[in-house]
Amino acid sequence: MVESSGEAARLRVEGRVTDGWVEELRKTCDLQGLGDGIRLTLDLADVAFVDAAGIELLKELKRRCVTLLNPTSFVAQQLKDAPRADACKDCPS
Repeated sequence: MVESSGEAARLRVEGRVTDGWVEELRKTCDLQGLGDGIRLTLDLADVAFVDAAGIELLKELKRRCVTLLNPTSFVAQQLKDAPRADACKDCPS
């Protein structure tokens, strides 16, 4: 589910971020204006599992100033070494 305005978009991710879904999530984020100055937030509360490729995508998105909300404790631990979105110098304020 996507909620968006002219300045921000919020995407609720559900299920598993694995295999082909990793690339699908990447494409969806790009379609929502990531890179066009749109602040993107991913709500991960309903994500049951993330594989290694999914973790790498989430790290990349975090480096690209995407806000990751409600990750499971396992996912949060895997993302611990990625920079925080609010620390991104190039993020829109």
